[in-house]
Amino acid sequence: MIDALASLSAFDRAAGLSGPSAAAPLRPASFATLPTASTGGALPGADFGDVMAQLAAGVRTSLRTGEATAISGIQGKASTQQVVEAVMSAEQSLQTAIAVRDKVVAAYLELSRMPI
Repeated sequence: MIDALASLSAFDRAAGLSGPSAAAPLRPASFATLPTASTGGALPGADFGDVMAQLAAGVRTSLRTGEATAISGIQGKASTQQVVEAVMSAEQSLQTAIAVRDKVVAAYLELSRMPI
């Protein structure tokens, strides 16, 4: 269903796409591509810290974009739809970061309870 929605012209206009690339599906640009089973499960030279740094940078970018779009909306430079989409994207990014943080903390606490 999401793939079908991504090609609608209203979503393309909101994303600032036009011309021949407008039919391409939309993908979030703020997150790094994670390894899949077909790539062997690991990126060459990438470790957990790099992945977490990329995630944090993507969240920061998403939050800044949402904030800038909200300010533009207050100034009358952005439509309500653009403001809502940017803020919802920022909220989703923040919720993802919080969920990842909670899992990392839970894993750390579990490791710290292990006997040596």
